[in-house]
Amino acid sequence: MASQKVTEWRKLPVSLAELCIETTLRCGQSFRWRKINEQWHCVLKGRLISLKQDPTHLHYKVTWPTCTATPKNEHPQDFEDDTSVLLHNYFALSHSLTTLYAQWSLSDANFARRAPAFTGIRILNQDAWETLISFICSSNNNISRISQMVLKLCTHYGPYVATVEGEAFHDFPGPEALAGEGVEAHLRELGFGYRAKYIAETAGCVAQVYGERWLLRLRNPGVPALGAAEEDISVKKEEGTEEKGPVESKADLDNPPTYQKAHEALLTLPGVGPKVSDCVCLMGLGWGESVPIDTHVWQIAQRDYNFGGKGSAKTKTLNKTMYEAVGDHFRKIWGPQAGWAQSVLFTANLKSFSEQAAGVAKKGVVKVEEESKEEMVTTAKAVPKPGKNKGVVVKIEESEEMAATTSVAMSRKRKTVAAEVIPKAEPDATVQTTTTRTLRSSKRIKSQV
Repeated sequence: MASQKVTEWRKLPVSLAELCIETTLRCGQSFRWRKINEQWHCVLKGRLISLKQDPTHLHYKVTWPTCTATPKNEHPQDFEDDTSVLLHNYFALSHSLTTLYAQWSLSDANFARRAPAFTGIRILNQDAWETLISFICSSNNNISRISQMVLKLCTHYGPYVATVEGEAFHDFPGPEALAGEGVEAHLRELGFGYRAKYIAETAGCVAQVYGERWLLRLRNPGVPALGAAEEDISVKKEEGTEEKGPVESKADLDNPPTYQKAHEALLTLPGVGPKVSDCVCLMGLGWGESVPIDTHVWQIAQRDYNFGGKGSAKTKTLNKTMYEAVGDHFRKIWGPQAGWAQSVLFTANLKSFSEQAAGVAKKGVVKVEEESKEEMVTTAKAVPKPGKNKGVVVKIEESEEMAATTSVAMSRKRKTVAAEVIPKAEPDATVQTTTTRTLRSSKRIKSQV
């Protein structure tokens, strides 16, 4: 077997305040980055990219598949490498993050209070198809398990690209690969559960009905698709080859897309509710105003922005009207890049970042070490006929999360409930509800002086 073609390390000038990969790549946006020996690795557009960072630069090198990295003249240096442009696009480096943080801090005291511990979080400009399938996997799930599912999709259905330290890396599979016969049954065997059906059906819709370019027509025209040529962005079609999505009329095709149109179009896909649609709009289609609202963001909206009532009167459910109200509120205070600001507060609320939220522990402060055991309990709830709600069915997600507070020692358990509207459902259908109970035993130890 021919050896892999690996470039030398190169670098892009970017400060940690503008991009922190240690946070951005772990906060639930992309699920394919793997950290090996203090370097981050992921396949993007047919190449394996390796990253590391210092305070002033992002360092990268590229491993090309042997068949790609060996042009006819067999001189790799003559092979066009657009990786620096790709990374600039992927990390959306045209936005000044420090300027955005300053604007959000002026308009929102809560953001100003929490943001200093979480600088450098950017919204990734990802492939729309990958983002769509990844967030279908996110239903009733956590970042670790989503990452495992996405890895299985790549390993079993994506093309092999390279190996790092004995670990194989594959690219993300396209719609055709996931729309084949037997995919749903195989995914169930791999542990995808009910998500297997949604993945297979959505792949079939995109590959066989709407066409892959349908997603390109939904994206923000001001944000180029990752790795797309200029002609791909405009999606010009020859007469007789036009692909139409489910909500497109001739007027739709002649007018530029909007966030609202993209959001509604995605809701027609199997397994896509408002939150998943907003995740795809924000991270895969370039709509910065999109604000995905899951259990964490709903908790933030209740705790820090007085949504859902006060005290014991607080509602634990998030219906369609409230979902839209929360998103509109955040768009009002944060502006056209509201989804970017939301990602900072979302990350600050994650249990895995609780120590970062607390900042540097002071000497003599008592910390709590915890041992956790998670118990997954799945129940089925009958959903009544919608009546006046015009067929809207609510899928409820329950989870117990350890809320990140200003001190690790004062972390407290909060039980949160979020709801997501499913665009299509049979009357009297049952909805699976997964409850995660986290049992903890703690011991108090005094930190080293």
